[in-house]
Order: sequence, then C-alpha cells, then structure tokens
Amino acid sequence: MCNLEKAVKVKDLSVGYRMKRGKWKVIHDSLSFSLNAGELTSLIGLNGAGKSTLIRTLCRFQPKVSGTVEIFGRNADDYTPQEFSRMVGVVLTERTEVTGMTVRGIVSLGRQPHTGFFGTLSDNDRNIVEEAMDSVGIMHKADSYMNELSDGERQRTMIAKAIAQECPVIILDEPTAFLDVVSRMETMELLHRMAADHGKSILLSTHDMDNAIMYSDRLMLLSPEENVCTGTPEELVLDGSIGRFFRKSGMNFDIRSGRLSSCVQGTRVGIGGDGVKARWMSNALARNGFTPCLPSEGILNVSCMDEEDITIAYPDGTSAVFGNISEAVRNISGYNHR
Repeated sequence: MCNLEKAVKVKDLSVGYRMKRGKWKVIHDSLSFSLNAGELTSLIGLNGAGKSTLIRTLCRFQPKVSGTVEIFGRNADDYTPQEFSRMVGVVLTERTEVTGMTVRGIVSLGRQPHTGFFGTLSDNDRNIVEEAMDSVGIMHKADSYMNELSDGERQRTMIAKAIAQECPVIILDEPTAFLDVVSRMETMELLHRMAADHGKSILLSTHDMDNAIMYSDRLMLLSPEENVCTGTPEELVLDGSIGRFFRKSGMNFDIRSGRLSSCVQGTRVGIGGDGVKARWMSNALARNGFTPCLPSEGILNVSCMDEEDITIAYPDGTSAVFGNISEAVRNISGYNHR
C-alpha cells in the first residue's frame, strides 16, 4: 500500500466562509493530507467540526481561504469546470427529491461532462450507464421513478450517477445519513469495493464509526483544535489516536471492542480476554457507567475467556468467579458503591 498513487494532495489548506465586508470565518487552518488512488477514506468528526465545509471546499462548491489542493499533480484551481467534473464526482448529504425522472435518467446525467452541449448519449454512454446501475445493484429499478424508491435505493442511484461520470475521485458527504443499518453496511462495502476494483480515490464523511473502522482503508480524524490526523483504522486504534480524539468530547473508546461510550469519567475496569465474551462484557460495563480498558495494576480486572467462568480480581488481591455477565456486572457495581 505504500506505493499507491496520490490522487489528491492537500497542503496548508485553510477553509471557512465569507462574512460581511469580505472577512473570512476560518473553520480550519493549515490542513495537510493526501488521498490515495484505490482507497476508501472516511472523514470522522463531531458535529461542528467542519467536515461539510472541508468537503465543499474540496469539491470547489465554495472557495478556500488559502493553501493548495492538487488532483493528480495539477492544481485544482487550474481545471476548467468541465475538466473538474471529469475528475471529481460528488454525492452530497441532501436527500434527493426528484420527481418525473427515472433511475436511468438520473444516472444518465452523470455522462454530461462527456456528452457535449446537447447531451446526446452515444451507445457507449448508454453502456456505461447500464454498467453503473448494475455495479450498485439498482438495475432492477432502472425504469422506476425516484420518488418510488427507498432511501437506500436513492443513495445507490446517486452513487451510480457518480460512477457513470467516470471520475477517478469521488467525494461523498455523509452518504449513509438516511439509511438503515443494513443499507449503511451495504453502501460502505460497495464504496470500498469500487475503490479497490477500479482504482478510485473515494472520500466520504460519516458519523458511523463502526462501519468506518470496518470498511475504510484510511481514517481522517478532524477536530477544531488540531490538524487532521490520518492513518489506517488499525494504526489509529492501536496508537491511541482514536481514544484521544473522542476523549476530548467526553467519550470513551474501548480499544478491545472498538465501541464508543459516554462514560469516560466512569470507574475504570480492566477486561482480559480476546473472545466474544470479553467484547460483550465491555458493552455491559459501559452501559452501566464504567470505563472498560486494558487490565492494569491498581484497578479491578475481569478475565472473560470464552467457554470459561468470569473471574474478577479485586484491587485488594481477592477474587471471585461468576457464571454469566449479568452476575459479574452486579457484583462490580456493588463493589464500586462500597
């Protein structure tokens, strides 16, 4: 992965929006990062972190304050609008409300950068549209109207439109925002497969941490206080970057389970064990106001090996054994309130 081509290179980018009298409200200053061809990158940030502002700036929907954005080695400002539309496909957060157009009609709009002034589709254009619909599993709805589709089908249609545009870079602003659990997973899996199979650089913003960790090749952590932090999900989990990122907002990231909880100030309980039982023990403790963490001296530690009873080792050197998670959590809660 170290030899992947840099599709987008951002250097010292400041983003924000214009206020009255030409002044700028700067949201982020001096951002530097790159996006690789063939990778899915997820942009993570809490509400107000500036994700949409960054996305819209990269898409040239709003001007940057300063800095440079290069797309395959060329300054993005040097592309004409038509050239840029051939390089970057965009899918925004807004729920698509289109009446009177079929799925095929919407996806065909993705060919506009290639069809000239009159927008007449050639046989090759129509084949590309068909292939785009087929690749996202929406072909069976090709002649259905957009207002007849589910949220997941609408999102697949807009992704198919971006595919039909044949852009090497695709940027999506919260593409799973209106989707149910299954559709969110399917969409993330689809985008990961598109990046890997077709060498595209795909950037999306999302609040769905679980699926971002599961399907993304790289994560970008964006906070108001610092420059963007990038790396593979595994790197950012294991070096503590994700834990530190969410801790600033009063959240706890459990490195064992990969789950977030709001009890960062709760009593720390060490969880030992690598199996399913340890993962769900962490879940139960977080729900009951504790902060699951790796075992360490001076705190209560729990051993949760699969196919074995749960053993609690107390800070005073004593221990107890329990047959299930509920009993163990009740005991820990009782011990904590002594």
